[in-house]
Amino acid sequence: MIRPETRWAAGVERRVLPNGLTVLVQSDSASPAVAVITHVRAGFFDEPDHWQGISHVLEHMFFKGTPTRPVGRIANETKALGGYLNASTGYDATSYYVVLPGDGFEKALEIQADALQHASLDRDELARELRVIIEEAKRKLDSPSAVAHETLHAVLFDRHRIRRWRIGTEPMLAGFTRDDVAGYYRSRYVPGRVIVSVVGDVDADQAFGAVADAYRAWPAGPGPELDGPSEPWRREVRARTLRGDVTRAELVIGWRGVPSLHPDSAPLDVLAAVLGLGRGSRLYAALRRTGIVTSIGAYHYSPSEVGVFSIAADLGPDALDRALAGIATEVGELRREPPTQAELDRAKTILTAQWARRLESVEGRASTFAAAEAVRDLAVLDEEYAAMMAVTPAEVTRVAARYLDADAVGGVAYLPNDDPGELTAEQLRAAFSSPAPRAGGPAATALTIEGAPAVRIGSRTETAGVSHLTLDGVDLLVRHKPGVPLVSLGVYRRRVAPDAIGTAGLGALTVRSAARGAADWDAATLADLFERLGGGLSTSIASDWFGFGASVLAGNLAPAARLLRTVLSEPRFEEREVLLERATQLDEVTRARDDMFRHPVQLALRAAFDGHRYGVPVSGLPESLPGLTRDQVVDWHRDELARGRTTVVAVGASSEEEMLELLAGAFGDLRGAASDLEPPPAPPAGREQRVETREKSQTAMAMIFPGPARRDPDRHAAMVLATVASGLGGRLFEALRDKRSLAYTVLLSSWQRLAGGALISYIATSPDREVEAREQMLVELERFRREPIDDEELERAVNFLAGQSAVQRQTGTAWASEMLDAWLLGTGLDELEDPAAPYRAVTRDDVQRVAERYLDPSLRAEGVVRGASR
Repeated sequence: MIRPETRWAAGVERRVLPNGLTVLVQSDSASPAVAVITHVRAGFFDEPDHWQGISHVLEHMFFKGTPTRPVGRIANETKALGGYLNASTGYDATSYYVVLPGDGFEKALEIQADALQHASLDRDELARELRVIIEEAKRKLDSPSAVAHETLHAVLFDRHRIRRWRIGTEPMLAGFTRDDVAGYYRSRYVPGRVIVSVVGDVDADQAFGAVADAYRAWPAGPGPELDGPSEPWRREVRARTLRGDVTRAELVIGWRGVPSLHPDSAPLDVLAAVLGLGRGSRLYAALRRTGIVTSIGAYHYSPSEVGVFSIAADLGPDALDRALAGIATEVGELRREPPTQAELDRAKTILTAQWARRLESVEGRASTFAAAEAVRDLAVLDEEYAAMMAVTPAEVTRVAARYLDADAVGGVAYLPNDDPGELTAEQLRAAFSSPAPRAGGPAATALTIEGAPAVRIGSRTETAGVSHLTLDGVDLLVRHKPGVPLVSLGVYRRRVAPDAIGTAGLGALTVRSAARGAADWDAATLADLFERLGGGLSTSIASDWFGFGASVLAGNLAPAARLLRTVLSEPRFEEREVLLERATQLDEVTRARDDMFRHPVQLALRAAFDGHRYGVPVSGLPESLPGLTRDQVVDWHRDELARGRTTVVAVGASSEEEMLELLAGAFGDLRGAASDLEPPPAPPAGREQRVETREKSQTAMAMIFPGPARRDPDRHAAMVLATVASGLGGRLFEALRDKRSLAYTVLLSSWQRLAGGALISYIATSPDREVEAREQMLVELERFRREPIDDEELERAVNFLAGQSAVQRQTGTAWASEMLDAWLLGTGLDELEDPAAPYRAVTRDDVQRVAERYLDPSLRAEGVVRGASR
C-alpha cells in the first residue's frame, strides 16, 4: 500500500499573475510529453435557467477562431505541433487541454491563450455550430445510460441546477444568440476564474514566463456572483420510469451525497468501493457473478456544491425486481454491519492504484492539479487521500446509515417500449425499508498468495529499450518505466482458429469463463486476490489474439504473475460458471444493438467480411451464444494452448532484471509447439448494405472499404489519410460538420488486423439528412482518390502522428500495448525504435495511391441503424 502521507502534488509550483490568473507547473524531464490544461471555473452550475447549456456552447466556439486565426486554424496548428486538443464541460468547470511533445509547448500555449482571450464568436459560425450541438444532444438522447443518470438528478433535486438536462434542450439551444454567448463569455471568462496547469517536459521557470507573457495583457475582471438556488434537505422516496427503443434495461438508484470538501466525502468514496468497485465488491458478487445483471457499479460523485451517491446496473427487463432486491440487500447489510477489515483493505488498495493511474500521465496530473486548486488548493489531494486511507469499518456503516436512507432513495428505470414493468416509489420504499437478509457472509476474506520463486536468467536481448528473454515456450518482454509504483502485466497468445458464425463468441466465452475460477480458487477468491494486489483481472480477446492482464502495485508483481499463469493454464470451467457467463455475454451482445456507434460498425464489418473471421463478431451473436456448451469451451482452450507460444509483457517501476527473474519463475515451465499461426488473408469488401430501423433520434451509418493489413507497408499512408480526413480541422470534420452541420461525430479510421484491414467511415445525423450525409461523405472520399492532398495537410498529419507516437508512451499500460502489438501482429520490436520514421517517409503520392486503391465506392459495404420518429 502507498503510504497515507504520500504527497501526490510533490514538485508542483504555484504562482498567481497580477491579473489574478493562477499558474501551476510540474516539470518532469522524463516524460515524453507536456500537457497544458486551461481550467475555467464556469460550468453548468453557473448557468441561469435561460442560459441552460450555454457553457457547452461556448466550449464549442472556443475552437471556431479568433481575429488572427480563422476557423480550423486552431486545430490545424496544434496538429502540426504533434499534439491533440479537446475540451470538456462539467458541472462546475470547463477545461481545455492540449497534449504534445515538449518542444511544441510555447506555441501550443500561445494558441490556447489566443483562443481563450479572443474568441471571435462569429454569428454565422455560431448558427452552424448550434446545429452540430443539437445533433450531439440527439446522440445523447439515444444513450439510455446518459438519460437515466441525468434523470436521476432530476428525481433527487428540485431546485439545484444539477437537476437539469445539462447539454440543453433543442428549442433552447436553437434560440441562443451571439449576444447570449458573448455575455456569458465576457462575464465568466475572467483571469480570476482561470487556472493554467502545465505538467511534463518543460523547464518550470520557462513555463511560468511563457504563461505570464501569454496572459499579461488580459485585464482583471471581477466576475459575477454565480450562486444558484440552494437545495433544502428532504426525506422522500421518488421513482421514474422511462421507455425507449432499447433491448436492455437501465436501473439507477441514488441518494443525495455530499460535496468534495465535506468530511463525509472520503467515507462515502470508500463505501462506494466496498459496494461496487471491482469483481470482489459486494454488488458484483451478489448480482453480476450470479447473472442477475450484466454490469453494476456504485459511485459517489461529489462536485463543488452537492453530491450524488448512485448504484447503476444494466440488466434484462425481467430482472428488474431481482436486481432491486439484491441492491437493497447489500445496502441494508452495510447500514447494519460494518464491512470486514479485509473488505476495507481490498477497497483501499484498489482506490490507491486508481489514484496512481490517474496521476501517471501528464494530462491526468495537470487536470487533477487544476481541479484541486479550483476546489481550494493543492493540499486537498493529500488530505483527501489521507482521509480515505484513515476510514474505518465503523465509518463506512455510519455514512451508509446516514445517507443511504430508505426514506430518501430515488430511482430511475429505463425500459423497452413494450415492457409492462414499472419502477414506483412504493417498490423502492418497500425494498429498502425491509431488505431481505443476505445469504452467506461478506464477499471478501483475508487471503494471501505467494509468487513463484525468482529464477536466475541467462542472456537476453534488448531492442528499443525493451528486454526480451526467450524461454522454451514463452517470450518475456519487459520494460522499466519510472514514475508511479505500478506494473502493467499481461499474458497473451496468438489465436489458432477463428470462430465460425455458428460458434461466434466461443473464444470470448472461454476467456471470460477462465476468470470465473482457476485451480483452487473460485471466482470470488480469484477476484479478491487480484484486487488485494492493486488491480483487477482483465480479459481480452480479438480476432487475432487473446489474453489476461492486470495492473498492480509494483511490489506485487510476483503473486500477480502466479495468478495470471494459473488463469491461463488451469481454468476450472465449472458448468454453472460457464452458463452464467454465457448468459451475461448474451445480455451484453443484445445490449450492443443499442449502441449507435458500435452496432452500425459491426453490421458493416459483417457485410464486408462475410465468411471470414473479421466478419464474425468476437463477442458473439444472439443466435450463436445460446448453443455454446461447456465442452466446446474446454476444447477451445485445449486446442489453443496446444499450439504456438505464449507472450508475457510487463512494464513498470521495477527493474528489468527483477521483472525477468520473477516472470521466468512464474512462466518458465510453459512449453510451446511450433505451428503456422498465420490466418488466411481477408477477402476484399463487397458492396452490401445491412440496415436496421429503430426509434432513435439519429441515423448512424458506417461505410467499410478494403484497407491495408497490419504488416502492409501501406498502413502508415492509410493512417496519414485517416488523419487528414478526421478530427478537429480534418476534411470530413470541416466539410460535413463545420460547413453543413450534418453531425457531431464524423470520422475515417484505418482498421488494421493481421490478415486484412479496412478503412471505416462513420457519421450520425438526423434521419431526414441520411441521403445528404451519404452523398457528401462519398464526395469527400472521392476527392482523396482524384487529387493528392496538399503539402500543408501532409505535414500536419505526419507531425501529428509522429508526435502522438511519443505522447502515447506516457503510461505503462500504453507501453505494454505497443510492445504486444509490435510483437504479435507487427514485424517485431524494431518497430518501437523510431515509430515516427515510417510516417515521415509517407508522400502525397502514397496517400493518393492508397486512397485510389481502397476508397473505391463499388467495394464499400454499409451498416446503417436508421432512426425514426419516436
